Amino acid sequence: MSKLLITAGFLLFFLACGGNEEASKLFEIKLEGNQKKFQTGQVVGIALQNKKDIAIQKVTYFMDGEELPVNNGKVTLSSKRLGNKIIKASIQFDEKTAEIEKKIRLLAAAAPEVYTYEIMNTYPHDPTAYTQGLEFANDMLYESTGQKGKSTLRKVNFETGEVLQKIDLDQTVFGEGLTVLNEKLYLLTWQSGLGYVYDPNTLEKLKNFSYGESREGWGLCNDGKQIYKSDGTEKIWFLEPESLEETGYIETVTNKSIFNKANELEYLDGKIYANVYQKESMMIIDATSGAIEGVVNFGGLKSKVGRGPEWDEVNSVLNGVAYHKERGTFFVTGKNWDKLFEVKIMEKE
Repeated sequence: MSKLLITAGFLLFFLACGGNEEASKLFEIKLEGNQKKFQTGQVVGIALQNKKDIAIQKVTYFMDGEELPVNNGKVTLSSKRLGNKIIKASIQFDEKTAEIEKKIRLLAAAAPEVYTYEIMNTYPHDPTAYTQGLEFANDMLYESTGQKGKSTLRKVNFETGEVLQKIDLDQTVFGEGLTVLNEKLYLLTWQSGLGYVYDPNTLEKLKNFSYGESREGWGLCNDGKQIYKSDGTEKIWFLEPESLEETGYIETVTNKSIFNKANELEYLDGKIYANVYQKESMMIIDATSGAIEGVVNFGGLKSKVGRGPEWDEVNSVLNGVAYHKERGTFFVTGKNWDKLFEVKIMEKE
């Protein structure tokens, strides 16, 4: 029996037993330097390792369902959304087609810019509030607080700190982030897998909704059309406002790694401002790609806060960010902080 027939028989056996899974035993995608992490826009050498010297007619590479053109043995790795990616090779041989895959991480093209802040005004804030969500709507400040048995939804006079209206959440849930869109207020719970929709004027509950694939409920914001939801992972999910279905996600990345600490969220001009969980900093994330374009260093802000009876040095951290459109400033506070700060964010010199 000829070597060609043996090879053909071997190939047919693999395809019959496992299809494209077995194709990985015949072929492998090789990337320049055997790297697994790349920056978007990077040009990288690519080749197909042919483990059994099979006669191949054509190889086509794809990422995100779009073809990656090969020029002089190189491809340009770019995508609208960054993070974990799969490169696929479609291989034609012996009038058959097989696919193999290679997992990579596509990261931001540049390191985040560093920002700082200037305090414009300081206002009183309820030190018993374990702040989770913060948002202005119709010049009203809405705030949600956490901890089981203490979780609330509030309307607050930001200048005086007075709680104008408050409802208590069920004793079994841990309140999380909120956002207001189209005269509806959306509120998350942490690990209960449930969110709530309220009338923002009366705080009357309209309905519950359940999470899809997202792990937990952390932060919420919106761009006027869709809702963004963080869940304690590297993903920020897109929610359709009426059905509350998760329609996709971005992954938050720097130029060096995937990052998974986005907590409370605010949206402004195509960017998501996200508190970094248990850190005195905030990320500025491109809402389309997931690239972390900036980091705001809020170091020193916590030292200006009084320590009340409910203060916890570990957990009483920066959390809560709201943008006031008319004033053009951000408002930030923290869990059990006695102050609400109106700040201007600016690039560090």
